[in-house]
Amino acid sequence: MRSNRLLKNARQYTDEHASAGVDAALPEIETWPNQYGQYEIEIEMPEFTSVCPKTGLPDSGTIRLIYTPFRRCLELKSLKMYTLAYRNLGIFQENVVNRFLADIVKATEPVSATVVGEFAARGGIATRVTATYNKKRR
Repeated sequence: MRSNRLLKNARQYTDEHASAGVDAALPEIETWPNQYGQYEIEIEMPEFTSVCPKTGLPDSGTIRLIYTPFRRCLELKSLKMYTLAYRNLGIFQENVVNRFLADIVKATEPVSATVVGEFAARGGIATRVTATYNKKRR
């Protein structure tokens, strides 16, 4: 019992670390009207970087977005500027992927979207995080 208390008191990651970057102000993602029906678009961003909110060390990897547009498509230059804004942002990898997905869904209201973050190994551990959205049918 005592060792459990010591481990709990020795916790290095705080709730502030866990929520870091989740509500950060990021550039707006612009869109344009979809000219066709439903089709799939895949965008790969192989030079993604952010910062670990605990250590301050850089995290890098590839962010892959696969989405089926409904009425709006992503404007790629604004997506690039949005992605670059993470460069100095302290945010956990899991939060990067989920925030990215939430912002894409908010901007485009797609039929479906999946964001996959494949983060480079640091300390011998590589991470893949996947988040998916599917529009609810009425």
